[in-house]
Amino acid sequence: MLSFAEIKAPGMDLLKISLCRPPKVSDGVSVWEWSGSALDEGDEASKWFTNYLGKPSRMVRFNAASETRPVDPVYAQGYSIMFSDMFPFMLASQGSLDELNKLLKEPVPMNRFRPNILVDGCEPFSEDLWTEIKISQFSFQGVRLCSRCKVPTINQDTAIAGPEPNETLMKYRSGKVLRPDKKQQGEIYFGQNMVCKESLTEGKAKLVKVGDPIFVLQKVSTAAEAVA
Repeated sequence: MLSFAEIKAPGMDLLKISLCRPPKVSDGVSVWEWSGSALDEGDEASKWFTNYLGKPSRMVRFNAASETRPVDPVYAQGYSIMFSDMFPFMLASQGSLDELNKLLKEPVPMNRFRPNILVDGCEPFSEDLWTEIKISQFSFQGVRLCSRCKVPTINQDTAIAGPEPNETLMKYRSGKVLRPDKKQQGEIYFGQNMVCKESLTEGKAKLVKVGDPIFVLQKVSTAAEAVA
């Protein structure tokens, strides 16, 4: 098993980051509404990112041993996240992307939506309905439909933004269409936010691997019944 992570970028040498706990700490780190200290990955990583981004940068790792960033208790009481936005897991299906791309003049890749769990072999947008699934030894709870910001409109290779796919999603994936009887906030939805019901830090290492089957344990009947 690799003891380091590899980071690549055009015109840059390969950067290797040890997976061991860094010895240095950086204070005054902030992301969204949270601020605190984080583990600093060192000067080599700092120089790499500073050169590539063109501004002074440090690479840091969330320090779960001393810091806590709770998930919104309205949706998932007692769960925490690190540097991700709002929830630790976001699940989407290849079928949903394929369905969307049928409506777009120029197809978009899944990296526009940035799921950390990608499933295949299900009907488009069936993940809207899943309130509990099991993958390997883990049970995941679907806590809300994932509302999308402007990031899906940004090409992840060029950083150029455009109107799609959000413009098309607004026509058939908005709250007005999916949840007409609910209070409307102008949101569009793609994917499902999730939390893992088992501890990920205690006991022997457990893995979710590419190709693992997914078992849907509980679901609702329509997207209008899902939490959003």
